[in-house]
Amino acid sequence: MHHSFADGRRFHLALIAAACLAAALAYGLSALAPAARADGPGAGTPWTVSLGDSYISGEAGRWAGNTNESSSKIDALGPTAYYDNATGNGELIEGCHRSKSAEVNVGGAVNGENLACSGAKTSSFTEEGLFKPGLDFYSSGGNEGQALMLQHFAASHNVQLVAVSIGGNNFDFAGIVQTCVEDWLFSPEWWPDYCSEEGSVTNNFKSSNVSKVKGEIKTAILNVAQAMTNAGYSSSQYAILVQDYPSPIPNGSGFRYSQSGYTRQTVGGCGFWNKDANYANSTMLPTIDSTVLGAAAATGLSNVKTMELAGAFNGHRLCEKGVGLLEEEGLPSWKSAEAVNKSEWINQIRTITAIFPPYEIQEDLHPNYWAQLALRNCLTQAYNSGAPKGGACTISGSGLNSAGEPNMSLH
Repeated sequence: MHHSFADGRRFHLALIAAACLAAALAYGLSALAPAARADGPGAGTPWTVSLGDSYISGEAGRWAGNTNESSSKIDALGPTAYYDNATGNGELIEGCHRSKSAEVNVGGAVNGENLACSGAKTSSFTEEGLFKPGLDFYSSGGNEGQALMLQHFAASHNVQLVAVSIGGNNFDFAGIVQTCVEDWLFSPEWWPDYCSEEGSVTNNFKSSNVSKVKGEIKTAILNVAQAMTNAGYSSSQYAILVQDYPSPIPNGSGFRYSQSGYTRQTVGGCGFWNKDANYANSTMLPTIDSTVLGAAAATGLSNVKTMELAGAFNGHRLCEKGVGLLEEEGLPSWKSAEAVNKSEWINQIRTITAIFPPYEIQEDLHPNYWAQLALRNCLTQAYNSGAPKGGACTISGSGLNSAGEPNMSLH
């Protein structure tokens, strides 16, 4: 059969026409279907993200109450409590202690991402070989500041609430606690050394240092907002929730154990002189908290809310009357029905016992498993189904809610 050049050209044009038609049909159909939007600012599954220090990373969240008997009686999360890497066999950043009970995991249809790190200050630093990411845009050797981590995460996730706890370590919280406990342990009752009279403690709360730290916290919060702007968010698409710090110990008159002898520390793990405990609640904590809240206000950001925690654990603080060690309350384990009501929600200050596993010194005087879940309840209320709000977080009753969290009120 004979084919002319014209036939071949017609065949070729027909192929092109068919291809064009197919392409046109495909384009038309895809135009009818909604374009798949990638998760990001304002789109996709909602997320809450936590930034900051040990008081939001979930430090001590492994332990449900205190005991001087076997640690297994209060071990709610086990040895993997702080593992947060992809394979679940270690920490992304050693020592950050991002606990599985951390408040950011509000649940429901909302996902949580914990970028906080135990020991963090407003700026990133390295100490004893461990990197501590601050609320900045630090980037070096594979290490990133938390603001930069947030920026990267928020670009591809719909972040609606960023919860922040920062500033305590700028005031040298851990050093102050160590000084106070050492003063109690190493001075007699008839000639006491009070940490509340030591310059290494009181200088932290001089107006000049308070002003300096307030500026550092303000900058840190502004970095959070900048990270979200860089990730493509408008201020109406998310809120920053700045939380302050809870009182971990009662006033001197509220301790179960006398300051005479050694039981306050050897049994209770709360070696403070009455005078220093009063100072902590009357001066230290209010100064730190007012500085944090003042810094939040000073940012002038319209989408900043605050969650006040000063009295969140009152009635369940370390060594407080009305609660006790498991053995003092006749509780076989943390799983006992009344455990949440009768236990302390603040981890003991362990000196000798924390040198050996499973306890760690950095867990001392931090909100434990029950307290972390209590904070999660308040954070859920603050998230407010995607319309974030602030308030004060306090215990509202005994027992647990349907999510297994202590009953709390955000008001």
